[in-house]
Amino acid sequence: MSLIEDGIVIVLSSPSGAGKTTLVKKISKKKKFQISISYTTRIPRDNEVNGSDYYFIKKSEFKELIDQDELLEYAEVFDNFYGSSKSKVQNFIKNKKNVLFDIDWQGTQQIRKKIDKKNLITFFILPPSKKTLINRLSERENNNKNIVKQRMAKFESDVTNWIDYDYVVINDNLEICLEEILNVIDLKINNKEIIFDKVKIEKHIQSLIN
Repeated sequence: MSLIEDGIVIVLSSPSGAGKTTLVKKISKKKKFQISISYTTRIPRDNEVNGSDYYFIKKSEFKELIDQDELLEYAEVFDNFYGSSKSKVQNFIKNKKNVLFDIDWQGTQQIRKKIDKKNLITFFILPPSKKTLINRLSERENNNKNIVKQRMAKFESDVTNWIDYDYVVINDNLEICLEEILNVIDLKINNKEIIFDKVKIEKHIQSLIN
């Protein structure tokens, strides 16, 4: 039986292309957790569906959500805005549902200030190598070199934020990474200690940025 009475909030962050969105979808399917669908002002990719992947809105609409205090967190990333609905997330938690977030470190900082620590667990996902990340981004962005270059320009500053997360995992093999995350979530739900090898992660970070 879970030792946490309300729903928990699970945050996955990563540098762009490290696999957090795929992992969020797989966790939701395995555990029947709710995914917090973010609002965004960016243009949909070819395989994305409005209301399923994101709520795609205009910048003027996004600013209205900010003015109405409707966002639990929001951030500007690569000249586009992203944000999560406060009322939807509060309703999920009130109804004892576990909620998954696919957001960056800026949003995570905001959520940490608003969600009780006992109901929150944060994950930072790392790629196995910079080369693998570039290959993943190239495939996702249809070999658009300008977009890949833009994403990689932020890579080094993004990965330094791993230190603020409860758990860090290297996404070398998707299924192994998924099982590792699911095991940690179970520990959190049952109020057990969560630890990871910080020395190993520090060495991996150095290999990524050098």
